[in-house]
Amino acid sequence: MGNLASTRERILEQGLALMSQAGLEGVTLGVLADQVGMSKSGLFAHFRSKKEVQIRLLEHTAVVGAAHIIEPSMKEPAGLLRLKALVQNWFGWAPRAGLPGGCPVAAGLFEFDDVEGPVRDKILEMEAQWRGLLMQTVADACSQGHLRSNLDVAQFVWELCGIYLSHHAAQRFLKSPDADRRAQTAFAALLERAAPVKRKKK
Repeated sequence: MGNLASTRERILEQGLALMSQAGLEGVTLGVLADQVGMSKSGLFAHFRSKKEVQIRLLEHTAVVGAAHIIEPSMKEPAGLLRLKALVQNWFGWAPRAGLPGGCPVAAGLFEFDDVEGPVRDKILEMEAQWRGLLMQTVADACSQGHLRSNLDVAQFVWELCGIYLSHHAAQRFLKSPDADRRAQTAFAALLERAAPVKRKKK
């Protein structure tokens, strides 16, 4: 049982690395078998279809992402400090997690935008969970007075996700050396607009 589990883990690790570079559609049973160094029929002992591989790899992405983004951020107190930690750990997380490419979920948003099925459903579920976490984190910052109490939290998160996708495109596709700086500048401006209004002293 142990060998089976370790082999499956090795497949997931290799598959995640491949997916970060080639996207979900680039992960086929044949290519993955070659990457892992086993036969295609041997791979069938672990995964029965290309869609199952893709879904399991997305689930593995969530585990790896949580370890590098969410878990360290939760050590910060709820509110603005935790929000800043989440964003800091989120932007450009894939290379820091040891992946040779970019964020597989960000790529999947475009790969499967018009492709109905279980893989798209999984990406949609993961994206909803992540945005839900961001919404809760921003709402906590509002309730603690770190951000405006009347802030449109959904709009804030919408813009934050836009900054992330711009950073992803700039870093991965455009290879812009200033991608990190510009993303941080945009996030700082978003926070500034969301800051509580300071009352003027009479």
